[in-house]
Amino acid sequence: MPALMLLAGAAAGLATAPSRADATEVAEFTLGNGMQVVVVPDHRAPVVTHMVWYRVGSADEQAGKSGIAHFLEHLMFKGTANHPAGEFSQVVAKLGGQENAFTSQDYTAYFQRVAKQNLATVMGFEADRMTGLVLTDEVVLPERDVVLEERRMRTDNDPASQLSEAAQAAMFVNHPYGHPIIGWEDEIKQLNREDALAFYRRFYTPNNAILVVAGDVEPEEVRKLAEATYGKVARRAETAERIRPREPAPRAERRLVLADGRVGQPSLSRSYLVPSYKGDRQESVALDVLAQVLGGGSTGRLYRTLVADKGVAANAGAWYQSTALDDTRFGLSVTPRPEVTMEALETALDETIAALATDGPDPAELERAKTRLVAEAIYAQDNQATLARIYGAALATGSTAQDVKIWPELVKGVTAEQVRDAARRWLVPARAVTSQLLQVKPAPAAALPAPGDDKATPPEDRS
Repeated sequence: MPALMLLAGAAAGLATAPSRADATEVAEFTLGNGMQVVVVPDHRAPVVTHMVWYRVGSADEQAGKSGIAHFLEHLMFKGTANHPAGEFSQVVAKLGGQENAFTSQDYTAYFQRVAKQNLATVMGFEADRMTGLVLTDEVVLPERDVVLEERRMRTDNDPASQLSEAAQAAMFVNHPYGHPIIGWEDEIKQLNREDALAFYRRFYTPNNAILVVAGDVEPEEVRKLAEATYGKVARRAETAERIRPREPAPRAERRLVLADGRVGQPSLSRSYLVPSYKGDRQESVALDVLAQVLGGGSTGRLYRTLVADKGVAANAGAWYQSTALDDTRFGLSVTPRPEVTMEALETALDETIAALATDGPDPAELERAKTRLVAEAIYAQDNQATLARIYGAALATGSTAQDVKIWPELVKGVTAEQVRDAARRWLVPARAVTSQLLQVKPAPAAALPAPGDDKATPPEDRS
């Protein structure tokens, strides 16, 4: 079953780009129908990861039809005129391979991991469903119920997910990043066969797609296979620059509180509106380093200050979603110790951010953060699927293979002043949405009146 994946982590972003030495082997070319192809050779094992990325995600949906990108992802597994529902998955399973798909705000991707001799087989199947998808109400309507149940399980029944969804909507008041990838429940209920087919015909065209093949292959080998499969798929629509409503500069701090009896551990989270790598490359790399300075595990500033030194938090971290087409989010999360109030926790968090914005990171912090980021880039080379995702996500959000190649060198060049200035410029209250997830303690049971208490309410007269 296709899975909804929110690729906000480093594994899908530029923060885990391969080192410059190995990235020079990456080959790029474009088929006659406009499909972009990227080949990442990795000859350590006779295995390939095959991915098709479409430059369309939840932020490209028509108003009132939220969730259609993710819904279509599900429906892409329902069969074509040439291959009935389930055949593609059955073939991949018989070949001992793996497959799945995911939808994000900016792209939708489908992938298989198989032995290298089976690459042509999965290419043929994937090229077929780029153009031959067959949908009927008997297929579409039950799958819509599946998506609704997925939403109920992942969001509606989880207080933390509910608050996260609300915080995202509060952050993006004008930009379509504000609605959830899975969609709003009332709008999902209205999606139908015609909506899915219209979205499919408009966006699932080879000139709106990127093929990424990583593994035991050579570029020329992939070129021949791609031309024999994807190259035969005609363009069905012309693409245009993705122009979305721009998020206005925020002017007021926003605060959310959700209290629920199902909350086992209260937490404080905050996100800031910041530029993405596509929007401002230099500023984005400084934000990458800033996120590592603040949230780099037990050596990060937040953990050392709030957990180890002040003892007000049980855990603390930071993250930055650099891989996005438009302005994105920088986030902080803190879990209080049982005896600490949210007010005291937030005060300590604010003081930590203010200190960094005033003085910047010390030399040891800066060097540690940059070393860790570059090391993660090197470690990413151990997983060909990760390499495929790095390049696919970058190209699908407007960056280039060259951007991926040079990222580690950009990190090495970040200065303490750039990190300090990034904190001063972007980690300010007006750009923030602060969320509190609270426990609801059961009310104490009402005390029974003492015997003979003449102030007790008399029993109801049932005569």
